[in-house]
Amino acid sequence: MRLPLYCLLFWMLGSTVADAEELLVIAHPGVAVSSLSADELAEIYLLKTSSWAGGGNIVPVNREVASGARTTFSNVVLRQPSMALNAYWNQMHFKGKSPPLVQESDQAVLAFVQKVPGAVGYISAGVVPQNVKVLAKLP
Repeated sequence: MRLPLYCLLFWMLGSTVADAEELLVIAHPGVAVSSLSADELAEIYLLKTSSWAGGGNIVPVNREVASGARTTFSNVVLRQPSMALNAYWNQMHFKGKSPPLVQESDQAVLAFVQKVPGAVGYISAGVVPQNVKVLAKLP
């Protein structure tokens, strides 16, 4: 039996916003902004915005593809399943752009954001962030 394409797409999306993990969007303490909307985050993570409003380069960092945090972030902020994002990054590769860096844990994202000027990332809301700015809570 063959499933219609829309059934396959719903299945690939995985979790819904209602059962999504809560995340904190964090940034290096030197970043001049105090909050970000989901749309602004999408622009950053799709590399359509590369500089902070107060100056300096934005350095986005992702969790690994298999993490629940990455799934939640992709569904809530980027509003695209992993396969669609893979296709997007294949296109961007030919334009000379690479996807955001990847860290393997919340602690690794936190350490990266604490140390790298202009960095922005997301961690599980259960982690208590120190020495960073919290710019948003998702979903």
